[in-house]
Amino acid sequence: MSGTQEPLVEVDRLAAELDHADPPTLLDVRWRLIGPPGRDDYLAGHLPGAVFIDLDTALCGPPGAGGRHPLPDPAALQAALRAAGVRAGHPVVVYDGGDGLAAARAWWTLRWAGHRPVRLLHGGYPAWVASGLPVSTDAPAPTPGDVVVRPGGLPVLDAGQAAALAAADDSVLLDVRAAPRYRGEVEPIDPVAGHVPGAANLPAGAYVGPDGRFLADVLRERFAAAGVTEAGAVGAYCGSGVTAAQAVLALHLAGRTDAALYVGSWSNWVADPTRPVASGPTSGR
Repeated sequence: MSGTQEPLVEVDRLAAELDHADPPTLLDVRWRLIGPPGRDDYLAGHLPGAVFIDLDTALCGPPGAGGRHPLPDPAALQAALRAAGVRAGHPVVVYDGGDGLAAARAWWTLRWAGHRPVRLLHGGYPAWVASGLPVSTDAPAPTPGDVVVRPGGLPVLDAGQAAALAAADDSVLLDVRAAPRYRGEVEPIDPVAGHVPGAANLPAGAYVGPDGRFLADVLRERFAAAGVTEAGAVGAYCGSGVTAAQAVLALHLAGRTDAALYVGSWSNWVADPTRPVASGPTSGR
């Protein structure tokens, strides 16, 4: 697996960059699947100069047959990013509450939208606070940006393409949900349990620790054990395309910058009752 441009930034490096005359644009994307909204966390304290941007409403489209977190409308995404101060060609750093999920989806969305200079703050807000760096409760009013959204910067799978990838002998579709969900034993969110036939299970804990930090030393080994090779195509899905975006970032770290995201993921797959569903501990390939 070839090397790749570093998509992460550590706290000390970011702190130094924020002292420059023209610092990176900071986006706070703290989010929870269930619980208080991330904006509450932002208002209680955030990195100085950071602008809050909502994962559900700004970085994703409305939930429906396309999944719970489908692709955003390009024009709506462009408007949201410009309102947050994102400028064409100017570096962006995204961060979340530490698990890396929302920040990874934000990283992926900006890259998909054609904005390449975007990094994820490794360890998120907790890492910043743990380093004793200053926080703020002031909500800045950024100068509107001029970023232009050009979809297609990263590869995307629809349901048919995901099925084809899972069925191909030389390719791998990774299901990164917890093993019991993959096996179809439980399904706490979506109406049908199981997985895409032929998909291989690699839960997120295999490539990221509980603190949201990527397990850099073992990424290639873990992906290889799941069947990812140098030559074969690889894609990832989860429940709604958030955890899978983190898997795509991990694949980038392992050199697979061609990794595709099935954005609709399981929530899109089961929206069509004619699509086949597999269960059990193996993919059945």
